[in-house]
Amino acid sequence: MRDFWTIFKQSFWTKVKTKSFVITTIIVVAGIFLMANLSSIISKVQEVGVFGDGTDKDTIYVIDDSGSLMAQLQEQLDAKDSDLTLKSTTEPVQELEKQVKDEKITSFLVLQLNDSDTIQATYTSKNANAIEQPMTLREALQNVQTNLKANSLELTGEEVAQLFAPIQFEQDAVSASSKSEEELSEARGLVYVLIFVIYFAVLYYSNMIAMEVATEKSSRVMEIIISSVSPVKHMFAKIAGVGTLGLLQIVLFGLAGFVALKTSSSDLTSGVFSFFGFSNVSVSTMIFAVVFFLLGYFLYATLAALLGSLVSRTEDVQQLLLPMTFIILIASFIAFTGLGNPEATYVQYASYFPFFTPLVMFLRVGMLELPLWEPVLGISILLITIFILGWFGSRVYRGGVLMYGASQSLKDIKKAIQLGKK
Repeated sequence: MRDFWTIFKQSFWTKVKTKSFVITTIIVVAGIFLMANLSSIISKVQEVGVFGDGTDKDTIYVIDDSGSLMAQLQEQLDAKDSDLTLKSTTEPVQELEKQVKDEKITSFLVLQLNDSDTIQATYTSKNANAIEQPMTLREALQNVQTNLKANSLELTGEEVAQLFAPIQFEQDAVSASSKSEEELSEARGLVYVLIFVIYFAVLYYSNMIAMEVATEKSSRVMEIIISSVSPVKHMFAKIAGVGTLGLLQIVLFGLAGFVALKTSSSDLTSGVFSFFGFSNVSVSTMIFAVVFFLLGYFLYATLAALLGSLVSRTEDVQQLLLPMTFIILIASFIAFTGLGNPEATYVQYASYFPFFTPLVMFLRVGMLELPLWEPVLGISILLITIFILGWFGSRVYRGGVLMYGASQSLKDIKKAIQLGKK
């Protein structure tokens, strides 16, 4: 065990001290704090203004040919607590267009009423990709139009309210594993984020192991190591060392996210956080996320170490890892598409295929009320597969680390096994 821990510590501390690890961790942590406070930052930027020439982007110049629409529109905007302010102007449209091009003003609105009392509005801005302001104005003008039509039909306010009263629509499910639509909405965003984290971590750290093995072979250090340590012990020490590194980094990201959300001035129940459901995080979901991350990592890390032992140059690693990358991509594709319908038949079957289980079974656990035996069965399948792959991988690794020369084909696995028997 002394040799195992020596290689374990060497794999762990060598990676921890690298500039790439430190810089990546700092950037991601900073990004987490930035995203948690993004709405506050945007608000501050909006307060100080984003135009260097002093232009107020919340001021919209209005040409009101009707003489009455602008006041009603401002009332609707104020009722919606909108920051938009309307300012009347009598300048010609051509002059206003020139001012928009020169960025003296951000936009203007032309309001007209036709013979049937239908509002005709034209919103002009510099770019056609403006979305927020036109949408706000459209909704407010629609309310003004409703009031105009109600007055022309001599409808009372109560009659208008009855006319536009929303229906009561509820969605129930008879499936015992199905959650309510509200619960699904809360879980969907969080599960999406965790699936992405598991996918990225499994792919990234597995590739790191393969590159590590290939680097040691290309520098001939492997020959010295194997002469004093058994190849099997070396393989599992590498997997454990990089796995601990990955777990440490994920824990750091998790702690940074927790602190960022707790110290954020943003409301975790509104805005983007209402989609991610961070205000109602299930403990069981987080536990399963850790479990499936670890099992998924050990599964793919063992496979990556096996494949990495077959190559002698780091340039060949990515080509040999291509089949494994495709498997992870397919698993992530099934998981992401299953977010819309986690009870789909193909999602259920895929969750029991060991190379898909870490992502797809976790999707089902997070989105559905599954009986305990289903995730336990998935975890058992993963453990059995990891054991078999570890046994087979150790046989390949034992001979693969001694193979040199051009090796870019999976057919070399047979050669590695034969060499390991000698």
